[in-house]
Parts: sequence; C-alpha cells; structure tokens
Amino acid sequence: MSVTKIEINPMTRLEGHGKITVFLDEQGNVDNAFFQTVELRGYEQFLRGMPIEEVPRTVSTICGVCRCVHFTASVKAADAVYQVEPTPTARKIRELVLNSHYVEDHAAILYALGFPDFVAGPTASPAERNLIGLIQAVGAETGKLVLKKRYAAVKVIEMLAGKPIHPVAALPGGWSKRVTEEERKEILALAKEMVELGQLTLKVFEDVVLKNENYMKLVTGDVYKVVVNYMGTVDEKNRVQYYDGIQRIVDTEGREIGRFTGKGYLDFIAERVLPWSYLKMPYLKPIGWKGIVDGPGTSLYCVGPLARLNVAEGMDTPLAQEAYERMFATFGVKPVHNILAYHWARAIELLNAAEKVQQIAADESITSPDVRAELGKPSEGVGIIEACRGTLIHHYKTDDKGIVQEANLIVATTHNKGPINVAVRRAAAHFIQNGKVDEGILNLVEIAYRPYDICLACATHVLPGRLPVQVDIYDHKGELYKTLRNF
Repeated sequence: MSVTKIEINPMTRLEGHGKITVFLDEQGNVDNAFFQTVELRGYEQFLRGMPIEEVPRTVSTICGVCRCVHFTASVKAADAVYQVEPTPTARKIRELVLNSHYVEDHAAILYALGFPDFVAGPTASPAERNLIGLIQAVGAETGKLVLKKRYAAVKVIEMLAGKPIHPVAALPGGWSKRVTEEERKEILALAKEMVELGQLTLKVFEDVVLKNENYMKLVTGDVYKVVVNYMGTVDEKNRVQYYDGIQRIVDTEGREIGRFTGKGYLDFIAERVLPWSYLKMPYLKPIGWKGIVDGPGTSLYCVGPLARLNVAEGMDTPLAQEAYERMFATFGVKPVHNILAYHWARAIELLNAAEKVQQIAADESITSPDVRAELGKPSEGVGIIEACRGTLIHHYKTDDKGIVQEANLIVATTHNKGPINVAVRRAAAHFIQNGKVDEGILNLVEIAYRPYDICLACATHVLPGRLPVQVDIYDHKGELYKTLRNF
C-alpha cells in the first residue's frame, strides 16, 4: 500500500523540540500518527557521582521554565536520602516558592502557548496566532497588566530562592536563608497582585472561550477527547495539593484504583521503551501494557492540571473552589476527558496557587530562624511533587557519603506520552481527509498536544533546536511533494 508521510518538525509553541509524523493511506486519510521525541535525555546519567546536596541546583537547569519544580522535587528527595524532615518554617518557604512558580508558569503557558489558538482562531494566520497577536487582540494595557502581575510571582522566587530563574537556596533538611519581616510584608503585597492575575485569567478564559459557541463545541466535543486514567496529589480531604500529599489514581470512571507515596510509585508505574522515540512510555503496572489506546481498561494515565482536578474532590482555597465547581458543572460529568479543559483547569490552579501564597505570607511564623534540621545517614530517597505539568518523581540512591550512585526521574510529559500520542492521532484522523493539508489543518493537529503543556526540555535534553518550522509532505514514492514553512 502506498503511504504519504507528513512531518511537523519541530512542533510549535512548547518547551523543547519534538515532531509529529502522520502517515496517510492511498486515499489521503490518516493511517497512523506519532508524537516523537528524537533527542536523548542524559540527566539521569551525569547526576551519578555528584553530591546529593548539589543535585537540586543542577537539575534546576534541566529547563528554564520548569526550574523550580525540579529544584523542589530533588531537595525533597535529598531530605529522604538523609532521613530528615525539614522544619515547619522551611517547608512553608518551599511552598511559597513552589506556589509562586505555579502562578508565573501557568500564566506564561496560558497567555503565550494556549490562548493564542482561541483569541486569533485555530486556523488564523501564524502571524496573528501568537503572543503578539494575543496582546493586539486584548489590548496593550491588558498585556502590560498581565506581565506586571506575573512579575510579582517571579519577584517572590528571586527573593526567597536566590535567583529568579535557577534557584539555589534549598538545602537537605531545610532552607539556606530565613525570611525577614520586611520580606514577609512585601510578599503579602505581591500575593494580592497574584490573586488579581488569577481572577483576570479566569475572566479572559470566560470571555474568549466560554462565551464562544464554536470554541465550546471544540472544548466539549469528541475530537479532543482522550479517555484514560488519572493521577495527582491530594491531601487528607482529597483536595488538590502541589508540594506534598498522597498520590491518588482513578480510572476512566473516576473510581479510585490506587494510592502511594515515595517508593510506592514502583508498585504502580512501569516504563516502557519504544523504538521510535527516546521518550519512555509509562503505564499502570497493575493493569499491564495494553498498547497506545484509550477507553475503559486502558493502562495509560494522565497527569497535570485537569488530571489533578479529576482526581481530587475540591480545592483548598475559596475562590479556586468556586471556579472548580463551575467547571465540573459545565461538563456535567467527572472525570472530564475533554483535553481542552486542561486550559481551564490551569487557570483555576493559577488562582489557587496565588491564594496559597497569600495565606502562607499572612502567617508571621515564616520569619522564624528555625530553617534547618539535623541530617541523618545518607542512603536512598524519593521526592514527589506536583509540577505545573503534572506529577514529578525524583529517585536517588547514594553511597554512605551522599554521592549519587543511581538516579531516576519521571517527569510530567513522560507520564503523558501515551495520551498525547492518542490525542494527536485522533485529531489528525479527524482533520486530515482525502489528502487535504494546509497550515490551518496542521495547527488543529498541534492543538491536540498543547493542553498537556509539553516540556521536552524536561523529558529530553538537547541543543540546538531547528528553526524555522518546516513541514515536508512526501508522495507515495517517497519523493518530496510540498514543503510548508513558518506556520
């Protein structure tokens, strides 16, 4: 059978570099499609031989966007290696940094990567379908307001973690500097700006998406629907948590199928290696490998904002709880499998994290000088947090001097590899018909992965990427038929 191959290489509006390969049959319809990561990730190798206390500062360089989450997960793993619980004050400082990171990260992803598809339109010209086009549509003053309030979150990270981009202040068992009363008051004022940003972002989502009948058909329809299991972190009341808690797994119907903490992840998650991608393919070990398929009985699972809200029974702050209830009331079902709802869930979490910063900064005890606990003998430790993109696992084994001997990192985009592939294949099959392909159609295929907020800088690590964007379309003889660039 003759097959035409279409490549979207590199994929656009994501962190890192990857490609989508679509194979068409003789009638020009989709035979199969693959989300591929073609670069090697090497952090698990070159962390070996490194003192565990140096690991947080090193893994923060995995990605300039995701730096705080790798920093936090690795220092939690270092706590476990040294068999120590951080002091209550140190924990609160870590949560301030992590929640501030949620605010600035979710804002960047929504406004730069997600919203342009809706503000300009999914098939609009690439010259309009970007951050600049979004600012032109909402107005320069609104754009300036978003940037100003997002900077409030970055300022908190710089103040507490030592740097705005790659943090340095965490230590096993605690934190390297205390918070002064002046800093606490400044953070409290900055938190007010973050909460306002959260409220503004939900309003933008409502005005741009929820009030648009055509967009809501995409959001609630079957084209962008992937039915899988879900995993996220909850507290003792099953409310969404980011820094610490219990990892909960529910099936496609929302029934709980497992809980774990720490090394318990080994009982639930298996990692499969496939020949066409350097990115591993996790699946639920108790179910067993069923292939890259969705639906009841699948062993694939999702993590991230929508997964966290599907797994949980509510939020732990009042404004975010109201937004949570509205989202599920709109869909009328739980769990929600419509992946464009990831954008909505992301906006709800932005507000939730901002409210958390406000609550913690109001606690005068964060200025206590008790920011470091005594360490025990090093051995092995697992640190698990909810990164902005989903559950993040750092697992280290050291010798008796705290030198890393083995390392395993499972990042959100790795967890989501299978569902992303299902989403891309389904969108490609729906929109590419009878060999018709143009820039608008290809963007409708790309829209299928953007809700997951892919970070291939985390899942792999390579330099340099390739620009400009180029799509090569081949005929059934393997000869180049057409090239599309800069879409």
